[in-house]
Amino acid sequence: MLIEMKVEGLLFDPRSNMYILLLRETDGTATLPIWIGKPEADSIALALGKVSTPRPLTHDLVRNIIDNLKLKVSRIVVTDLLENTYYALIHLTDGKQETPVDSRPSDAVAVALRMNAPIFVEDSILELKNSDELEEWLKNLKPEDFGNIM
Repeated sequence: MLIEMKVEGLLFDPRSNMYILLLRETDGTATLPIWIGKPEADSIALALGKVSTPRPLTHDLVRNIIDNLKLKVSRIVVTDLLENTYYALIHLTDGKQETPVDSRPSDAVAVALRMNAPIFVEDSILELKNSDELEEWLKNLKPEDFGNIM
């Protein structure tokens, strides 16, 4: 079963020196933290802030290609977690046929935000338990922890 999620925010994790893309269930309290690199975090932050750049960045290019081919992103889905790596699919449609395209979750989210496409996660992934330390850290997050990463 698919669970609809929204981007709750981006955080910097000083322990890993990486960023965390935090997804939260739209009609619930489940969260999914995904560790991502700075370039992906920057791209997501630009999309969240609706910041336009003078020239298209990579995820803008993907959006432009999809638009010019008269396709639509129907949804993105975080599908699996294998050996601490998340997997996702970008579902493209021409109105008749849907084609899933393999993607890193961070890239899929960056494209979804630019295309106003819904974000989903397989419920089996949400059922996987986070470490107690991570759960405690996530519980204690405050709004000011979701600062501007750029």
